[in-house]
Parts: sequence; structure tokens; C-alpha cells
Amino acid sequence: MKNWRFLPAALLGALLAGCGGGGGDSTAVTGPTTTPPATQEPGAPTLTGNTATDGYNWFNFRRAQLGLSALTRNSRLDAAAQGHSDYQRLNRSITHEQTPGQPGFTGAALTDRLLAAGYVLSGSYAAGEVISATTSGSGFYQAEELITAIYHRFVIFEPAFKEIGAGAASASGGYTYFTADFAAVNGLNTLGTGRLVTYPFANQTGVATNFFSDSEAPDPVPDRNEVGYPISVHADLRSTVLVRSFTVAPRGGTALETRLLSAAAGTSHSESAAAIVPLAPLRSATTYDVSFSGSVGGVNVTRNWSFSTK
Repeated sequence: MKNWRFLPAALLGALLAGCGGGGGDSTAVTGPTTTPPATQEPGAPTLTGNTATDGYNWFNFRRAQLGLSALTRNSRLDAAAQGHSDYQRLNRSITHEQTPGQPGFTGAALTDRLLAAGYVLSGSYAAGEVISATTSGSGFYQAEELITAIYHRFVIFEPAFKEIGAGAASASGGYTYFTADFAAVNGLNTLGTGRLVTYPFANQTGVATNFFSDSEAPDPVPDRNEVGYPISVHADLRSTVLVRSFTVAPRGGTALETRLLSAAAGTSHSESAAAIVPLAPLRSATTYDVSFSGSVGGVNVTRNWSFSTK
């Protein structure tokens, strides 16, 4: 048994958007799920052993399963992400911000680091960053941890993004720091008016049963730690998702008690995504039915789908 799967992780997520300017941002810190991703899933990428490349490949694998566009790897975004991973390793720090004068400094904020790497945010743009630091050097593991952490998932599954950069740096006897920088410039990718994607996706199998809420900040479920796996919907960056009803139930059973994460509820900074978190771990080897009713950019949307746990 590989005991690293139980060791703590620290993750951070941020999202910026604008038309020639910046918008809001969010930050989170989280811990691990109970198991690493199932690399034997149909269509899963081949593990290369390079943390940055494997993390990039895993994000695209999951995005494709949702029907989102693939992200093109950009060398300038790579340079920004690698520089930030190096900074964190040199300073044994897990943060979105860099301090001038510290070893490896490349830019105080994400936008500064992108510009320093020659990546200019112009026109209608979006940019985001997620970071993980774990004792595992597996890019698949780090990417899946970030997807599980619900506020990070809002960044990773943002439909607007076109490009990505990834970098990783390992400290001797300590963490491997993984950074992914997402961006789109001069226009955003879109799903289209009134459309959204879901995760877990329809008929997904082997879904994890739990998530440790206390280790993400802001804490998605402040009054408890081990909860069920988050379930989410994602729309275009400039489309507001409003929730009328969002439920999950074991096949043939009653709806579970959940916490809603949405901008309207005051529990999320993202207006274009929403999620529910079951207040107790899900049952293993069980099919769950999900129902969403609400609006996306003012268009009424109803979606019903199912997934099953490992």
C-alpha cells in the first residue's frame, strides 16, 4: 500500500476575468481524497512520470469527458507555472503571491508572472491558477486532487479557457509543488447560451465517495469535515447560474441532505458554476441520481443524470 495517499496536501485556486481588466478571485486550501485516480479508466492518458505533463494530460482527459474543449499547452504559460513552482520550492511556501526579493521571484501576482513570461492578457480574456503541494509526485494524483477540491474545480472546468501551462518542482524529502496556469486571450471559448456541463458526468463510474471539507478554505461545509463527493454544474464565464432545485439521491432512495455552493446563496464566488456537497460520505458501489433545475444566463435549464461510486 502506498501511504502517500493519506498524507495532507495544500491546494490553491484563483480565477480572474475581464475585458482589458481583472475581476474577482478566490483562494482555497484543501486535503486529499482517500484514493488516487483510476488510471485504468477507458481513454485515460498514459503515465509519463513527468508531474507537469501528467497533470496537464489528466486535466484534458477529464475536460473531454465533460464535453469541454481541450486546452493547448503554451510554452509561455509553462514558463510562468514552472517559475511559480520553483519559487514555492525554494521558499517552502504554498501561495499564489510572491514576495519581491525572495529566491525565485518572478512576479507578485498571477498577472505579473504571466506578463514576465511574455504572455499578455489582451482583449476579452480569462486567467486562472491552481496549485497543489503533496508528498506524491504523480501528476495524475495532483490533478485529481485539484478536481475534487470544489472551488478549484470551478477553475479547472471553466469553459472559457483555451490554453494551459504546467510546472512542477520537488523539494528533497518534502513536497512536490504543481502549478497549472489557465488562460484565454482575444476571445473566450463558450458552450453557448443556456448550456452547462456536469461533474461527475452522466454515467460516470468509480466516483469517489468522500471529500475532506475542513481542509479547503473557504471551507465549503464549515460545520463538518468528511462529507460526500461534490457534484457540480458549469456554464460559460459570463453566464449566471441560478439554482431552483439541485438534489442527489441513491437510486430508489430519498434525496440526501446537501449544502449548496452558489453565488446567489453567498457560498461561492463563481456566478457561472454551482455545486452541492452531500453532508455525509456517499455509499460505495451505489448509483446516484442527480436533478438540477434552474437557469443559465436567463434561460431555464433542467438536467437529470446519474453516476455510480467505486
